[in-house]
Amino acid sequence: MRKQKLTNLLLCIIGTELVGALSGIMAGRNFAGYYRSLRLPPCAPPGWLFPVAWAVLYALMGMTAYLIYSTPHRNRRKALMLYGVQLLVNFLWTPVFFGLHFLAGAVIVILLLLVLVVLMIVRFLSIRRLSAWLNVPYLLWVMYASFLTIGIWVLN
Repeated sequence: MRKQKLTNLLLCIIGTELVGALSGIMAGRNFAGYYRSLRLPPCAPPGWLFPVAWAVLYALMGMTAYLIYSTPHRNRRKALMLYGVQLLVNFLWTPVFFGLHFLAGAVIVILLLLVLVVLMIVRFLSIRRLSAWLNVPYLLWVMYASFLTIGIWVLN
């Protein structure tokens, strides 16, 4: 891989990871305490799993953004704009849920994110199939996170 391509790939991955990190910083510090204080659905994972899963998913998302960026296609710009919008909505969930403790708002954010991820995958599919398929774990996680968010909202 040429040096410029590797640099662009790393910028996409690191940039996406930084969005996730900044979201966590904006939400505050007491993630574990707040999560433990909630009544959780029976299939809720331990709190330590979330940052691990998100780190992997953000890396995959960054790779897929790079794949779209590096593919000459007439819809590349629209696809990257959609990627940016879903990343912004993704960014909002953590401060809404953990920072504001606004569970109903978190449900709205996660359901909007779910729709945007589906739209992004469909758009990516028409440009570079691999980038769409690499986002399937993200889609599955957001579906699971939607279920958990709704469950936590109902239980609390």
